This record gives sequence, C-alpha cells and structure tokens, in this order.
Amino acid sequence: MSPFVDYSEYGKRRPVRGGMAARSRRGAFARTWWGKAVVEWMEHVGEPGRLARGRTYARAGQVVSYHVEPGSVAAEVQGSQPRPFTVTFTVRPLGPDELAALFETVRSTPGMLAEVVSGALPTELGPLLVPASGADVDVTCSCPDPGWPCKHAAAVCYLLAERIDERPHELLTLRGLDLDTLIGGIERTVQHHASTDIYGDDLVLPGLPSVDFRPAPADLDPQLLLRALRASAADETIAAAGLRELNGLYRSFDDAR
Repeated sequence: MSPFVDYSEYGKRRPVRGGMAARSRRGAFARTWWGKAVVEWMEHVGEPGRLARGRTYARAGQVVSYHVEPGSVAAEVQGSQPRPFTVTFTVRPLGPDELAALFETVRSTPGMLAEVVSGALPTELGPLLVPASGADVDVTCSCPDPGWPCKHAAAVCYLLAERIDERPHELLTLRGLDLDTLIGGIERTVQHHASTDIYGDDLVLPGLPSVDFRPAPADLDPQLLLRALRASAADETIAAAGLRELNGLYRSFDDAR
C-alpha cells in the first residue's frame, strides 16, 4: 500500500492553456481493444485514488505535452507547482524468446503480416505486446508523490490509451520494434523454416481434383450431330456409321477411366 499523502499541502492544480485534454469527458477511457488493454493494465497496478485524480487531470488538459519514443514515453504535466512535472514511462523491450514467438505468430497466421503492414494490429498479438505486470514498465515523475503511478503519470497513461486507439502500431514502438524490424524478423523465420525442408519432403500437397467425365455425345443433340456428319459424308449410311463410331469411341474413354 502506498503511504498516505496530504495533497492539500501542495495546493490546487494550475490551469493550462492549450493542454492535451482527453477525448473522454466521462465514463470509461479508450474505445478499441488495444486502448482498453492499456487502461486495464494501468488500473490493475495502480491505486484507485491516484487513478481517479489522474483521470481528472487528463480531462482537464493538465498534460502539457508527451511523445512516444522507442521503449519510452516522455511527458510534462502541470500540477500545483509553477513548472510542469516531468513524467517518464520506460517500457521493457521484448526479449529474444518473445520476439521469436511474435515473428512465428505473424508468419504462421495467414494474412496477418498484410494486416500489420496496412496499419492494423491483430488482437491475437495482444498477449505478446501488452505489458503483463508492473515489472514491464518503470514510471518516474519529478513530483513529490511516492505513489506508483502518481496522478500525473496516470493522466499520461489515460491519454496514451486514447492514442493507442488511433495508432495501435505505437505499441510496437513501445516494445522496441519498428515495422522494418518486424518484417525482417519474419523473413528470417520463413527462411529458417524453408531451410529445414529444402526439398519439400514434409510438404503435404492437396489432393487432385475429381473430374466429372461425361462423353461428349451425351451433351449433344444427336440429330444436330448427324446433320453435321451428313455435310461431310457421301451418303446416309456413312453418316450413321460415323455417329456410331463416335459414340463407341467416347464410351471407350469412359471405360478406360
């Protein structure tokens, strides 16, 4: 449990002109699966009172600025002091085993790489990208509150969740990945799988299609066919014999199947 802090000794928060206010004016933050996952992570590790004050700060526009970098989020949040407090989130990058699992998941799921390249982020990657515990994220703030996270950091996290709604790819950035690295890792995974069976001995081929064979005369009007044969035959006897021979020939094809 975080130690008790008497916030009245710090005074009221100072208003901010042009602050980065949250879209949410009441109720829950975030709309998409990814944004909600970020909120759920923070609300799992945070203290409810500080989180409530963080929501108030986020909606009041107390976050002066913030930007996302590979592995971190840096922000300034205006509190009760003349100068804004500095908030920093440091996110643990994915380890080798986690990267291998991510590459393999994308490689083995049809169409997933195309989704990622197009700007979408399939929710199947959620367990691999969303922080699982407080050990995955280190939060610091220059304010005197020893809470983790303090209200200033909570405000930034709520805004970050709304940003992830619009730009889910930034979760890749926070976990130390960019699109080129992801594609390169998948290509290496594909090459590895190809090199283990270079002759395709383990490849399972689909079965050959079954062809529905029908003799051609069965689909033709015999009178029209006989009329066509008459055009090249010397008399009716030869035309009739030609029709019999055609029927016999196609029956032999059918029998040979």
